[in-house]
Amino acid sequence: MITLNNGTQIPHIGVGTWTLRDEIAVNNVKFALQAGFRLIDTAQMYENESEVGEGIKQSGVKREDIFVTTKVSTTVMRGSEETIRQAIDESIRKLGNYIDLLLIHWPVKNCVMKTWKIMEEYVKSGKVKSLGISNFHPHHIEELLEYAEIKPVLNQLEVHPLMSQVENIAYNKSQGIQVQAWGPFGQGDINIPGIETIQTIAKKYGKTPSQIVLRWIVQRDLITIPRAKPKHFEENLQIMQFELSSEDMIAIDALNQNMRSSVDNDPENFPW
Repeated sequence: MITLNNGTQIPHIGVGTWTLRDEIAVNNVKFALQAGFRLIDTAQMYENESEVGEGIKQSGVKREDIFVTTKVSTTVMRGSEETIRQAIDESIRKLGNYIDLLLIHWPVKNCVMKTWKIMEEYVKSGKVKSLGISNFHPHHIEELLEYAEIKPVLNQLEVHPLMSQVENIAYNKSQGIQVQAWGPFGQGDINIPGIETIQTIAKKYGKTPSQIVLRWIVQRDLITIPRAKPKHFEENLQIMQFELSSEDMIAIDALNQNMRSSVDNDPENFPW
């Protein structure tokens, strides 16, 4: 567990649900919780919050023992204050009467302050436990901190060996904001487990390349939420049972190319 800046504890590793739909989403969440995971990540943009909520119900694990994260979508942020409240209310209903961590999914231009102020209302009412951000760079955070009454506990960033985010992570840490890594294996044309250095290190430890990548992330004191099929759940949980040497950590660090696997398609709204 990692302790956030408001005293809340969050698991080091969880399960992401991006692209999962219908019964696959329900079963993934159910089986992940039954395998021992206690951190589930979803978002309004994923259009699967209902399935995530159903998977939680079917798992047999108490809701209060599960840490659920969701995110306010860019479309909702561009709407009225009432639209934002309605969307958050709907997320709460679908995910079990409250949300452990509510994030702003992207720093949509001219919409962050409005959205954050409304999110703060939900913390004060007890319907949301913690607030955070996603895909924010330092200048986005500096602006947010000028007016935020409640400080973000976490920033969700794309982090993998080709996109190590050293400076961005260091800034977040300096502000007491934890970083959570999404996309640890890359996406599209980026196949992180297929990198020769990763495979060589995996053979050395008798582990899979995916385990090496996830261990590299958590050993940097980051949280991660990889998507996984049920057959890989136990494998992912086992990353807490071994440690990479400093030499191997440095070798993986050296792979960085600042290479994003997802390209923002609306630069006016997400000015990096």
